[in-house]
Amino acid sequence: MPPTISWSDLRDRRVGVWGLGVEGRANLRKLAALGIAPQALVDDRPAADDVLATGDGGLDALAGCDVVVKSPGISRTRADLQSLESAGVPVAGGLGLWLAEADRDRVLCITGTKGKSTTTAIAGHLATGLGQRVLLGGNFGTAPWDPEAPQDVDWWVVETSSYQATDVVLGPAVVAVTSLSQDHLDWHGGPEHYYRDKLSLCRRPGVRRVVADGDSPLLREHADLLGSEVRWVRATDDPGWTGGLGLLGEHNVRNALVARAALVELGVPGADDDARIAAAARDFAGLGSRLRPVGRVDGVDFVDDSLSTNVLPTLAAVDAFRGRRVVLLVGGHDRGIDYAPLAEGLTGRAHLLVLCLPDSGPRIAEALRAGAPDLDVREVPALSDGVRAGFEWARPDGVVLLSPAAPSFGQYRDYADRAADFVRSMESLSQR
Repeated sequence: MPPTISWSDLRDRRVGVWGLGVEGRANLRKLAALGIAPQALVDDRPAADDVLATGDGGLDALAGCDVVVKSPGISRTRADLQSLESAGVPVAGGLGLWLAEADRDRVLCITGTKGKSTTTAIAGHLATGLGQRVLLGGNFGTAPWDPEAPQDVDWWVVETSSYQATDVVLGPAVVAVTSLSQDHLDWHGGPEHYYRDKLSLCRRPGVRRVVADGDSPLLREHADLLGSEVRWVRATDDPGWTGGLGLLGEHNVRNALVARAALVELGVPGADDDARIAAAARDFAGLGSRLRPVGRVDGVDFVDDSLSTNVLPTLAAVDAFRGRRVVLLVGGHDRGIDYAPLAEGLTGRAHLLVLCLPDSGPRIAEALRAGAPDLDVREVPALSDGVRAGFEWARPDGVVLLSPAAPSFGQYRDYADRAADFVRSMESLSQR
């Protein structure tokens, strides 16, 4: 458990900064605003001359500090981090430091394996439509403690990753949990450790209510990790206002209902008024690579769900197109998750072709052929090949769906780079 200290408590202490990605840079700006010059700057892969490598003197430099502020990507299960804490050096994260002194009654943290970015965006859109000033922060956008972030706001809506959750000691007033499935197993050390870390935010002191996905069997199985005050939300609870958001899929209806329920529990004025919420829902722009239509060629629709990096959102994406011919493009960086649930979820699907991409494509294909032998499953060498083959199969009126159930690392810089390749491949079809 990290220490219960705040950003203000770091004054007059020797502070080390460990990790200099996006959040690490926000940490540096916060320290500068407090008048604190870090004693050590350390990163696993230094990009500047004044930054020490963790394994090349960096850990020794951090051991000489009074407090270390780490980036979320540095796992608390790492032996080098645990050695620091065993030596009496507290290791804290930016979100935990901020929550320790924030007005937590005005803070909503949104977590979950998938759906948290969309739910955060919807919650911010609704609250803004209700006339409130909202900062969307955390994993989704600006760090709330960053001096460059707006401070004159009514509410903070903070997307919180499983990485960040492990750094939190004092919780917000409300936590929303959008979903639960296997993810980041290498970072957390296995499925049960991941579930425990992901849901640890729900049981922190100060949390009044948890709003959770009531359609998730896995969340129901782990209800003991959610605390005692839980409001369950199901997609069938929809009173009709979610249509104004223009989102595809039952899972996005549920994300919207979770967002609204969390705002009600937080006490946002007007959140409990159906008419005002319906008006606030209008003109929602949505987020890229989250079940977004990106074009149509000769009657075939192309849908980008590149941010789908595990089984749960991929099954939800396929569900959004029941009754249509669907080509599902899956595969990417292989981080060892179990694809048997994908086979189980796709069993019995009619009018479905699954095209498996490198690098995890062969392993996914093997799981699908074993668990759903009636499926049409093929392996393709590249995304562009999958788009061409999928287009021919989906004609004249089907869907080509990129929902990879795997990260993009290795072949692409990130999910957006993968999505851009998908769009380029689609556009090349119309130029033939």
